[in-house]
Amino acid sequence: METGGIKLKYILAILALGLLIIVHELGHFIMAKINKVKVEEFSIGMGPKIFTYQGKETKYSLSLLPVGGYVQMLGAHEDVDEEGSFNTKSPFRRLTIIIAGVVMNFILAILIFTAVTVHFGYGETSISKLTDDGALKSAGLQEGDNITKINGSKVFTYYDITIATGSSKGEEMEISYERGGDKYEVTVTPKYLEDEQRYVVGATFNYNSDPSIIEGVKQSFKETATLVTQTLKSIGNLITGHGNFKTDLGGPVTVVNLSAQAAESGLWDLMNLVGLLSISLAVFNLLPFPALDGGWSVLLLIEMITKRKVPEKVVGVINGIGFICLMALMVVVTVKDILFPASF
Repeated sequence: METGGIKLKYILAILALGLLIIVHELGHFIMAKINKVKVEEFSIGMGPKIFTYQGKETKYSLSLLPVGGYVQMLGAHEDVDEEGSFNTKSPFRRLTIIIAGVVMNFILAILIFTAVTVHFGYGETSISKLTDDGALKSAGLQEGDNITKINGSKVFTYYDITIATGSSKGEEMEISYERGGDKYEVTVTPKYLEDEQRYVVGATFNYNSDPSIIEGVKQSFKETATLVTQTLKSIGNLITGHGNFKTDLGGPVTVVNLSAQAAESGLWDLMNLVGLLSISLAVFNLLPFPALDGGWSVLLLIEMITKRKVPEKVVGVINGIGFICLMALMVVVTVKDILFPASF
C-alpha cells in the first residue's frame, strides 16, 4: 500500500509537470494557427511515440514520458519561401507566436492562484498586531500600518515581507509604510529567534479568510508579481555569486521530488506548486539567452528596430550554441541535484 502511494505521488508529480509543458506549447500552437503559420507537428512528451494522428495539416503526437514537447512550424529554422511559412511572417507576428507559450504559463498560474486564494484566503501587508520590544514597534509602527516597500523594492504580498526578513540575516532593512494616506520610512533590524531558527520583525499581519473572486484575481496578480520579482532576484544572485549553487538551485530531480511531496500533501498544495513552477518556467524562458523564447524575442526586436532580418544561418548558429549550453547546464544541475539535493 505504501509503495503504491509512493508511485501515485510521483505519477501525479510528473503529470503536473507535463501540464506546464502542454500549456506552454499549446500557446505557441494556438498563435501559430491564428497567424496562419503551418504547424507540421504538435508533439507532447518525450521518448517513444505511443500515439500519432495526421490531421489535415498537422501531425499530433503523444510520447511515453509526459515531459517536454514541441511545435514544429514550417520555416521556423530554415528559409522557406511559401505560404504558411513562419519566416515569411512579419517580425511582430513571429514575436506573438514566440511569447505565446510564456503568456499561457502566466495565465495558468493566475488561474491556479485565484482558485487557491479564494479557497484558503490570503495574508495582507497591513499589520494586525505588534510584539512588545519588536523591531517594527520600536521603530514607531502601529497596528493597521501597511508595508509598501522594503529596501526600495515594492511589496506586493505578505510573502515579500517574510522573504526579505528571512534573507536579511540580521542586517538593517529600510521599511516604507503608509498610515492614513501618509507615507513614512524607518530603518529596522530583524531579530533572530533561536527556538524557531528564523528572523522576525515582531508583527503579525491581517488575513482575508473569505475573499471574493474579484479579490482572488487581484491577489493572484500580486502573487505573480512577487514570484517574478523573487525569481529574477534569485537568478541575479546566482549570476553575481551571491547565491549558493548547491542549495539555492534546483533542477529536474529536485522539481520532481518537490512536486511528489506536494502531491502527498494534497491536491491544493500540488496545484499551488504547479502555479509557482509555471511562473518560474515563464521567467526562465524570457531570459535573453539563445534557444530560449527570450533569445528569439531579442532577435525579432532587433529586426523590428533595424528593419533588417537577421540571417537564418546566424540564427541557427546562435540557437545551436545556446541549445548545447542549455543541455550542458541541465546535465550539471541534474548531477548536482543527485549529489547535493536543494531544499526550499
